[in-house]
Amino acid sequence: MERIQVEKTASRGIAAAPVFVYREPNLTPDTRPVTPEQTEGEAEKFEQAKKRVLEELQALAEKNAIFAAHMEIVDDFTLREGVLSKIKAENKNAQQAVHETIEEFAAIFFSMDDVYMKERSADIKDIGKRLMAALKGITLQDLGEIDREVIVAAKDLYPSDTVKINPQLVKGILTEEGGITSHVSILAKSMDIPILVGVSGILSKLQDGSMVCMDAGQGIVILDADEAVLGKFAKKKEAYQRERKRLEELRKYAPVTSSGKRISLCVNVGNVEDIRYALPLNVDGVGLFRTEFLYMENTHFPTEEEQFEVYKEAAVLCPKELTVRTLDIGGDKSLSYYEFDKEENPFLGWRAIRISLDMKDMFREQLRAILRASAFGHVRIMFPMLISLEELREAKLLVEECKKELRKENREFDETIEIGMMMETPASVLLAQEFAKEADFFSIGTNDLTQYLLAVDRGNKKIADKYDYFHPAVMRAIEHIIEAGHKEGIKIGMCGEMAGDARAIPLLLNMGLDELSMSQGSIDYARELILKH
Repeated sequence: MERIQVEKTASRGIAAAPVFVYREPNLTPDTRPVTPEQTEGEAEKFEQAKKRVLEELQALAEKNAIFAAHMEIVDDFTLREGVLSKIKAENKNAQQAVHETIEEFAAIFFSMDDVYMKERSADIKDIGKRLMAALKGITLQDLGEIDREVIVAAKDLYPSDTVKINPQLVKGILTEEGGITSHVSILAKSMDIPILVGVSGILSKLQDGSMVCMDAGQGIVILDADEAVLGKFAKKKEAYQRERKRLEELRKYAPVTSSGKRISLCVNVGNVEDIRYALPLNVDGVGLFRTEFLYMENTHFPTEEEQFEVYKEAAVLCPKELTVRTLDIGGDKSLSYYEFDKEENPFLGWRAIRISLDMKDMFREQLRAILRASAFGHVRIMFPMLISLEELREAKLLVEECKKELRKENREFDETIEIGMMMETPASVLLAQEFAKEADFFSIGTNDLTQYLLAVDRGNKKIADKYDYFHPAVMRAIEHIIEAGHKEGIKIGMCGEMAGDARAIPLLLNMGLDELSMSQGSIDYARELILKH
């Protein structure tokens, strides 16, 4: 018997069952070169593989909208041209061309600092896996064929693997790789399956059928569990299920503190599908819609119409509040279709509002799309990374110009749409009083705010212990922002990781915060803390 402790947890839940070890077939690409005469044949192999994958994804898309986006990537011009170029210009065979092109696309995402964006590389590799299997004539193992209660263990899983899982039979998931905000983690949580990711070396310690216990909330895995441990976990599971049922009962209550203050309890999302997952939690809306996802998973700057359709769908799904953050990209967040200048310090470089104000045509398309969507719900516009009143005024002026254009075109929009800003730079903290006179709301982004105030790179493991949003400087900054905003009568929210931290919520409520926006897994727990406060 062996006990493993996992540092980061993706969900909560208790499971005990025999393990099913999921091992992928060998999808290593053939590296043989081809002659110029053979390139047409290799190109045709790719086209046939693409056709097969699109048919597979069409079936999956009927179950989950994630795969509609996968279909767009498979059928994308840039991906196709990348593969065909390697075949025809570099005399690569179809397998090698697909492998190299997918790796290049995935690397763009994986190099990003934003964890949410970084983990989208798994979606690209999922597509690559399917294309390679089609080229090799391999039928991938189907987790939907599992016919007994198990805990699935794998090096990593992709969305197309996970969506086929029967949650009545798969009691838990363990992976050696992956991240807590990956689509696999989101899908598993939506199916109420406990999942632990990043369990290093787990596969080498497991055999099919060996008994495994896991506590996803505590990050505990016990291998080859004996009867005593199984009994203990059975009791823990019963207690957890009672707790879950109790918390779910609280969803019918509005998040109001004991003193009578109504708190807006919202969710952070990256796409429309995330909103669908969050709706059963009875949230007050979306406190942060990360629009960069629309740009990252595309092969061109999304058009006004493409963005409008997404924002409109989100507004209809979540009419009470949809806070749309304008494009927060650049520096460490790359695009496959736009080359950024290399920067020595991308965190302090050309990003977010700086890009938007420099690339006004692109910015106008996004603003027009958001404004048009505001006719379908309570949509709010939020600008990121502001450091000066001039930036806020220039951005607001562009909004007014877009409004004028839409009026001339007889397009409907919310004439009184709220315009707010992220509070995530030291400059914005020091100028909070002045900003509060010109912004309709603030949302505190504790991830970057902590990084900038403490001069600590949150992605640097060597100084990870110094990244602390409970640091007195950060706490004082938050308190100052709330006081400055309330003095001018505006609403103050928070959408950073701190908003969903059970240790922080009582402190934030004491400071007078009006809105908490977090990942969906923290909503039920946050509601209880608010009701008890």
